[in-house]
Amino acid sequence: MKKLLITALMISAAAFAFAQDKEGASSLSEPDPTIIGNDSAKQALREVSVDRFEVEGSWNATISPDYGVVTSRLFDGNPALKEPVKGDEQAEDTKVLGIRVDFFRRGVNSFFIRSTRPIPIEGVTKTVSVWACGRNMDHEVYLLVQDYYGNNFELYLGNLGFSGWKKMTVAIPPTPDGEHGIIQQSAYNGTRPGLRIVGFRVDCNPMLARGTYYLYLDDLRAVTDLYDVENRDEDDMMDDW
Repeated sequence: MKKLLITALMISAAAFAFAQDKEGASSLSEPDPTIIGNDSAKQALREVSVDRFEVEGSWNATISPDYGVVTSRLFDGNPALKEPVKGDEQAEDTKVLGIRVDFFRRGVNSFFIRSTRPIPIEGVTKTVSVWACGRNMDHEVYLLVQDYYGNNFELYLGNLGFSGWKKMTVAIPPTPDGEHGIIQQSAYNGTRPGLRIVGFRVDCNPMLARGTYYLYLDDLRAVTDLYDVENRDEDDMMDDW
């Protein structure tokens, strides 16, 4: 009887640990914006659309001419599981951005997908997401951003080794002291947007960087804290002179 009781307790503990691991894995794959850099109860989180990839020529793809040729264009389409941003359901959203890479040879190389100009996001950005169709190739994609002072950073979005569309999300790490890391706001000048999206970099798997590769992107979004923006007094002066 004592052995049965011990065995039952061990099974219960293992089940609990498995549940905790599963919950932790879920939180890592889908960061919770409510707890990122949450040092105050004063938050006004909003999901905003950054770019829907609807305007031809607004994004450019490049690769070193030593490694291959890359082209980009818009296509009609949409991820079936994508839901519209609340309050913005009527906005046009019928296109996706397609990127085609023709490799000259296998090797260690990367290609870039950049906006024609950095896209600003108001408030303090917590997470950035984009829908991607990676054709089940183990290439790595990074988000390229600029902070409040124009410093460039790259954030790991994930691996493209999956079939069909997938929403890829990355958390924007808060600055530990206001002077290091990605700085999104400053007490000296609060009128500029804190984060700008520059584009993406795809690091190719050397064994798979051959032939022709296709990548599709859609619906670039951010979850941002607009507390300071929404609670600014109407009669407050703008420190931009």
